[in-house]
Amino acid sequence: MSLRKLKPVTPGQRFRVVNDFDVVTTAKPEKSLLAPNKRSGGRNNRGKMTMRYIGGGHKKKYRIVDFKRDKDDVAAIVKSIEYDPNRTAYIALLNYTDGEKRYVIAQAGLKVGQTVVSGDDVSPEIGNTMLLKSIPLGTVISCIELHPGQGAVMARSAGAFAQLVAREGKYATIKLPSGEIRMILITCKATIGAVSNSDHQLIVSGKAGRSRWLGRRPRTRAVVMNPVDHPMGGGEGKSSGGHPRSRNGIPAKGYKTRSKTKASNKYIIERRKK
Repeated sequence: MSLRKLKPVTPGQRFRVVNDFDVVTTAKPEKSLLAPNKRSGGRNNRGKMTMRYIGGGHKKKYRIVDFKRDKDDVAAIVKSIEYDPNRTAYIALLNYTDGEKRYVIAQAGLKVGQTVVSGDDVSPEIGNTMLLKSIPLGTVISCIELHPGQGAVMARSAGAFAQLVAREGKYATIKLPSGEIRMILITCKATIGAVSNSDHQLIVSGKAGRSRWLGRRPRTRAVVMNPVDHPMGGGEGKSSGGHPRSRNGIPAKGYKTRSKTKASNKYIIERRKK
């Protein structure tokens, strides 16, 4: 993966840093794995705006990604690495030996022609999906289940990875991308390797219009609103706006919102870094 800084031939390209897409091998998605993706513009079923700053954007189709990796002990060949407009990570098209095709999240270092497999007794190689009880300690993993059979819910975005730290009884201890250390059942699945496209965080769009292409409308700062619209609004001239807080009055910096009686608290060994 590599980045390119463009020559400043126009104002929109002056600061732009783009992804080289040297890992991507095809521009045409697999038709059988596409689904319509209708835009809501932030409106609900009555047409009322319920989410602000959403609207516009380029048309795109959803790629049906297999997060469960439940086709155990059936080998698959990586046919292509593709760009997915719905997520930051790249996706890989797998051709299984029985003829089925599936999209999965591509791990960094996954190559076209490589063989991947999921199951309990497979080797811990990049792209393979295994139960946490079978993965060697210290291994870098991603696309982790939280409940057995649920499908991957953690460490799925570009460049994300977790580490298997320990195992004790029926629980494995995982250090998550946020820094949180948590216990997960050893019967949950995870994929070996970090997620692809780690350079995503270094990309600079260069202009406001590129955010509009992604479906993001301009966001109004709270301090320029009126008092009726936001707790930080109002005042004469450039006033600071008071303590940082949300539109509902919940403080934004350092205020803990997690319930002290939440059932999953007992599985968290160390909270995420502030």
